[in-house]
Amino acid sequence: MKGVLFRTEDDLDLLKIAESGQCFRWNKAEGHCFRVIHGGHCVYMEETGEGEYRINCSEEEFQAVWRPYLDLDLDYRKVRRRVKKTKDPFLAAACEMEKGIRILRQDPWEMLVSFIISQNKNIPAIKKSIEMLSEMAGERKTDRRGETYYAFPAPERIAGLSGQELSDCRLGYRCKYVSAAAGAVLSGSLDLGKLIAAGDEEALAALKGIYGVGTKVANCVLLFGLHHLNAFPVDVWIRKVLEEQYPGGYPYEEYSPWNGIYQQYMFAYYRNGYILTV
Repeated sequence: MKGVLFRTEDDLDLLKIAESGQCFRWNKAEGHCFRVIHGGHCVYMEETGEGEYRINCSEEEFQAVWRPYLDLDLDYRKVRRRVKKTKDPFLAAACEMEKGIRILRQDPWEMLVSFIISQNKNIPAIKKSIEMLSEMAGERKTDRRGETYYAFPAPERIAGLSGQELSDCRLGYRCKYVSAAAGAVLSGSLDLGKLIAAGDEEALAALKGIYGVGTKVANCVLLFGLHHLNAFPVDVWIRKVLEEQYPGGYPYEEYSPWNGIYQQYMFAYYRNGYILTV
């Protein structure tokens, strides 16, 4: 596979990222290769050796799009090493076992819709709905292998879909929530660009002001769409972590400003069942 070959000594595990629950347009291609759609771009990423990776794009596109997307300028090793095994053996074990996960810099609009769709759906069902929505209203494109893909639809395209068309994408009761989100962005009542630089509380409040967006979805958008790395989404897995590992309270302030990264390590660690062997 031609493209950009790059190396990193920092944590980067494509499989762990693909399975982390933060991205829905990563699909296994062949071997250690993944087909990744981000915005209007589509590439194939693969690990070619220890700490060596290849992406089939130009150097210019890699630097402008994929380097920031993979958050390669943040030292995740340093973040992990803040956790001391003697003080918090559980989180230290989670950090070590799940190293390689990075918080992607994804499109805020796509993440807003994706996590609205995610409510009460499993990951395969979420991915299916997102692909159907993209095929229905997104721009049709061709990747560098000659394969067709669809960019995620812009707010105006989704706003133009009928209730039946949204329902055909298997959105169910979430149809009205997705329509409301598109309307809020188009009207300017929700400015996702401004929320990237806003404080956590301000951004969280703005997201929760959207019809159908609760605390959990808002925190997911905050972390995975706006890249607020201190956001801490609480789902059934994290609730279990907090109950079993931190009955006296999770030390949120102590682990700021990286609580979102630690949340991903804990989420993956519990979901993968490693806690049973500790």
